Amino acid sequence: MENKPHNRRSKGGFKSRRKFEEEKVEWIPRTELGKQVKAEEIESIDAIRARGKVIREAEIADFFIPDLEERIIKIGNAKRPFKWVQRMTDSGRRNKYFVIVTVGNKNGYVGIAEGRAKEYGTAIAQAVRKAKLNLIKVPRSCGSWDCGCSDQHSIPAVVEGKSGSVKVKLMPAPKGTGLAANYVSKDLLELAGITDVWSKTYGHTKTRANLAFATFDALKKISQVKK
Repeated sequence: MENKPHNRRSKGGFKSRRKFEEEKVEWIPRTELGKQVKAEEIESIDAIRARGKVIREAEIADFFIPDLEERIIKIGNAKRPFKWVQRMTDSGRRNKYFVIVTVGNKNGYVGIAEGRAKEYGTAIAQAVRKAKLNLIKVPRSCGSWDCGCSDQHSIPAVVEGKSGSVKVKLMPAPKGTGLAANYVSKDLLELAGITDVWSKTYGHTKTRANLAFATFDALKKISQVKK
């Protein structure tokens, strides 16, 4: 009997059931920053960003944010969350899996990255690691004039992100609106901890990879909004 894929479709796309790790082993830091983190000489991931340091070990993100959730963005046709990437070489045609994974703790932190490999699991593991290195902190608030509460349920202002030919515009929404966005954008918004937002998309939105990265670009620009 053929084994079914371990991913199941959720309301916001495809969600991984387990961590895509070969084995859980003790973390041995390879960088000076990693050694300082494990020795508890640095109090938070925000302190690392404030110092302008570059995180090169995904375990640092796991150390400070252990509740990160992973989701595979559906970018393929039909029910496949992946795409095939083909390349012609002297020895013939080479195929690779192309996947996009987003990670977040539903409390302000979110990251996204792509992975390419000959094996599906390897592509996912690569994307998860890169997404953790690409974590950003998304400031949340109630920027809607129709609401005016003090809860962190939406975004503070209108922002726009771009990737390729795709543009995504995010707008604050009053509490109870929900995520008025496509299912690709919903994955990132949910993992960032945003529960109410309006959105508009422009360009060739069928290119789901660009749609995902345009949404992430918009989330990055939220931190640049002057308060």
